[in-house]
Amino acid sequence: MINVTKTFFPPIKEYTQQLERVWRNQWLTNRGELLQELEEKLKDKLDVSNIIVMNNGTIPIQIALQVLGQQGEIITTPFSYVATTAAILWEHCTPVFVDIHPEYLTIDETKIEQAITAKTTAILATHVFGNPCAIEAISAIAAKHNLKVIYDAAHSFGVTYQGKSIFEYGDVSTCSFHATKLFHTGEGGALFCSDEALSHQLFYSHNFGHNGPLDFHGLGINGKISELQAAMGLSVLPHMDAIMISRKKVVDLYTLNLDFTKLNALLIRENAIWNYSYYPVIFETETQLLAVQNVLNQNDIFPRRYFYPSLNTIPYVNGNSMPISESIAARVMCLPLYEGLEEEDVLRIINLINAEIC
Repeated sequence: MINVTKTFFPPIKEYTQQLERVWRNQWLTNRGELLQELEEKLKDKLDVSNIIVMNNGTIPIQIALQVLGQQGEIITTPFSYVATTAAILWEHCTPVFVDIHPEYLTIDETKIEQAITAKTTAILATHVFGNPCAIEAISAIAAKHNLKVIYDAAHSFGVTYQGKSIFEYGDVSTCSFHATKLFHTGEGGALFCSDEALSHQLFYSHNFGHNGPLDFHGLGINGKISELQAAMGLSVLPHMDAIMISRKKVVDLYTLNLDFTKLNALLIRENAIWNYSYYPVIFETETQLLAVQNVLNQNDIFPRRYFYPSLNTIPYVNGNSMPISESIAARVMCLPLYEGLEEEDVLRIINLINAEIC
């Protein structure tokens, strides 16, 4: 069976060595030695100014919205994972959708200003499949209208834009370290913020509001990660270069051999170094997509319709029509992509797709 992704498991001996440290320390949570080491190594690897590792990729978005959203209207994209919209509603804010660019698949920056009202407090945009948003344009709009910018960068580990980490842009950026992601801690995530004062507020917000054992600075929630998860991260991190090389080989095979007279690929934004996190293909019609999905499934190959459906159409959101997002969501599918996926399997997937769409 070939699934859309496969979790990378580091050699068990390497993970066990990290766990032995946990047992020696007799410290399981509350920001122990392993977590602090992981944060420092991630800062070096990613070349970022600040990082707060958390227990999943959604809590950082919620904390950012709690601090910056002020229960106002949040300009956002309909083409993302459901957590992006759910976090807005969970924090008693109102999602205001803006349609997407048909090739980059990120929020269409040319349509943002017309969606801004007196109630707008922030822009929450997704770097879709690790593809950067139009950062300069969004920054200019936010400055003009005194808005905060939060980037859902769940897929963006290792991505750089204009020569620096994608996580260094916006007021806050977030990432997922879920088991299906490029880098993972089993379950986890992170929040990035270059402003020291805001970073301090976000830090105590993920720790019940604690600034120390007896000192409370404000409202907080439990967003902490355990030493067991940090141990996994420390075991995975040394393998990241090899993981990226392996995934690039799969991406190159797809790009060179798929029939792009009948398909469209994701257009990576200029001045970005991408991370090969997903391989989405856009079919001419949903009928064509479903036919290809059926053929692949019959051969024990399981791609994923991701992202589907367009978030403006989910039941608990009263979203306006977003024609481009709805069209793309109906026609996009992510193909299998993970470290260790064999070349012969990739070529088999390609041949099955090309035969079906010819």
